[in-house]
Amino acid sequence: MMAAMPEKYRIIVAKPGLDGHDRGAKVVARALRDAGFEVIYTGLHQTPEQIAETAIQEDADGVGLSCHSGAHMTLFPKVVKLLRDRGAGGDGRGVGQDARGPRDERRDPRRDQP
Repeated sequence: MMAAMPEKYRIIVAKPGLDGHDRGAKVVARALRDAGFEVIYTGLHQTPEQIAETAIQEDADGVGLSCHSGAHMTLFPKVVKLLRDRGAGGDGRGVGQDARGPRDERRDPRRDQP
C-alpha cells in the first residue's frame, strides 16, 4: 500500500543573511505557486535559525534558499544542519550541489551526443 501524497506540497522560500536582492526569490515563489505549490515566502534578512524554525512550524516539504551576497557557503549548510538536528533535514539536495547529484558524479549532456 502506497502512502498518500499531499494534495499540495508546501515550500518555504527564504532569503538568508544580509542580501537585499529578492526579485529572483519572488519570481521562483510565484512560479511555484503558478505550478500548484503552496509557497511561504519568509522575506529578507532571515537567520538560518528563523528559516529552520519556519520550515518546522509550517511542516514544509521543501526549502528554497536564495543568496546573492556570497555567504551561501556558510548560511546554506547551517540551515541544513539545523533542520537535520531537529529531524527535518531530508537529504539536503540542491544545497551546494546540482539536484542531479554531487558535482563529480554529474555528466555533461553535450558530451553524450553523437
